[in-house]
Amino acid sequence: MVATAAGLLALFAGLAVLLVPLLAPELARQRDAFWGAVVLLLGLVLVTSTERLIGAPMLAVLCGGLLIGRLGLEVGQGRWRQLSPEEQTRLASLERWQSNLQQLSATFTQLLALLTAGRAQVGDWIAARQSPKTPTKRWVRQDPTPASEEPAVVSSLAQIDALLEASDQPSQDPLSSEAR
Repeated sequence: MVATAAGLLALFAGLAVLLVPLLAPELARQRDAFWGAVVLLLGLVLVTSTERLIGAPMLAVLCGGLLIGRLGLEVGQGRWRQLSPEEQTRLASLERWQSNLQQLSATFTQLLALLTAGRAQVGDWIAARQSPKTPTKRWVRQDPTPASEEPAVVSSLAQIDALLEASDQPSQDPLSSEAR
């Protein structure tokens, strides 16, 4: 339970770190995407490995999470102090956050539309590749025997022997002397 809660908290924190360059570029740094991905990976491991983390490993994970959280808080405070007072007031304004969130939602809407269109195109491409091909034969060869002849009817073992012998010698008609 504790590992799942810590994992979900780490997932949200990693997502927040990844979204900092989009929402507050003044606070973003070059390697924030890498550290956001690391925190997301930590959250994923915590959520999926809940049953393994009991006792001392869980205590170690909690202490590590607290250290990471404290370090993140210190880094955030240091970045806030580096901003000018005008940037701090602009960053704290409600209008700026509303416009940023509107731009972010518009971007995600466009991304969703592109993914939907791409998914449809990939589905059409896969269906086209998996559809049964229509035959492309341009002509059909005639049967070697005319359709007017009826197949031979065999009524005895002697006729079967004659047919077998005739298959070795194709020039003779095996049924001509015995069957007819």
